Amino acid sequence: MPELVNPTRSQGLVDILDRVLDKGLVIAGDIKINLANVELLTIQIRLLVCSIDKAEQIGLNWWRTDPRLSTSATSGILPGGQLDERLERIERQLQQLTDTKSSRGRGKT
Repeated sequence: MPELVNPTRSQGLVDILDRVLDKGLVIAGDIKINLANVELLTIQIRLLVCSIDKAEQIGLNWWRTDPRLSTSATSGILPGGQLDERLERIERQLQQLTDTKSSRGRGKT
């Protein structure tokens, strides 16, 4: 049974993972689906694999501001009172536009 366990392979995998997370790994590719020389679909894939420390070193920290990933993130959503005020203002402007449009329509007939 001890011959089935390969500690050097496990150690090699840890070294590779450590190097990838320390240095980073970028995978980029494009997938295009054509039919009769007509491009139907293009998928561009960009994948960056690195540690959080490395990502911050290169200026990537989007997870800090994503409300789905961080409880301290500000998502740009207005607080309840401001949101209600903005909605009321938009509704008033929309009502004014529809009133103006309907009064123009009545004046022409």
